[in-house]
Amino acid sequence: MEKITTYKKVASHEAIKGEFDKCLLLYSGGLDTSVMLKWIQEEYECDVIALTIDIWQTADDLEAIKEKWFKLGAKDVIVYDAKDEFADKLLSQAIKANSDYQWGYALSTPLGRIIISEIAVKMAKQYNCQVIAHGCTGKWNDQVRFEGYITTLNPNLKTIAPVREWWMWRDEELEYAERHNIAVKQKKDSPYSYDENMWGNTWEWGEIENPELIPPLDNILQWCKTLDKAKDKEETIRIAFEKGLPIALNGLNKKLSDIIMELS
Repeated sequence: MEKITTYKKVASHEAIKGEFDKCLLLYSGGLDTSVMLKWIQEEYECDVIALTIDIWQTADDLEAIKEKWFKLGAKDVIVYDAKDEFADKLLSQAIKANSDYQWGYALSTPLGRIIISEIAVKMAKQYNCQVIAHGCTGKWNDQVRFEGYITTLNPNLKTIAPVREWWMWRDEELEYAERHNIAVKQKKDSPYSYDENMWGNTWEWGEIENPELIPPLDNILQWCKTLDKAKDKEETIRIAFEKGLPIALNGLNKKLSDIIMELS
């Protein structure tokens, strides 16, 4: 397959090099955004503010991510705790609506993108950033979610999506990371990418992308185990509801975010 190496920006909300000097990067700590933090500084010659929004990513060490930011040249770092905001504002509506997609997908990623976009727009204003960068690829609808939400909330903000521009395959990103001493947990034999929040956990890349292959679940699963490794003992969980929302778990009153995280 021939590799295309040019990307022409045609959308009015896409930022152009030289038209801004400060960028807010939605930073997860994974391979794409770790490479991105360095790449944006080099390619766009601008300052980068790194923002991680905590909606309960159990796989991420947020303090380690924060330290890593500074090493990669971020001008400032923001870790924003949005767990209660996410649960009370969005997941409460999802619970009342029994929201899911194709009989089982709980919409964790789409709902997460809403709260991330809202907070990103707020932080961009606070830190005087003219541009928001995200880590979505050019092949799925995540890019549409981020850019649609951000542009709607603030039409003056521009966006950049480095993965659409740099034309690096996964192996080339790993090589870039190695060249620039960027520590990432993805390796050539374990390239999986995760999107995680308190409402769900999704995976992509590697064998998952090829229907002919059986993904090695033991190397992929983070929250749960395969049936052969699960406990044999059953457990009964009691959830009390009031006006359509959970208020207690096993007889103990708790806020919604704590109930969701404990169940997850």
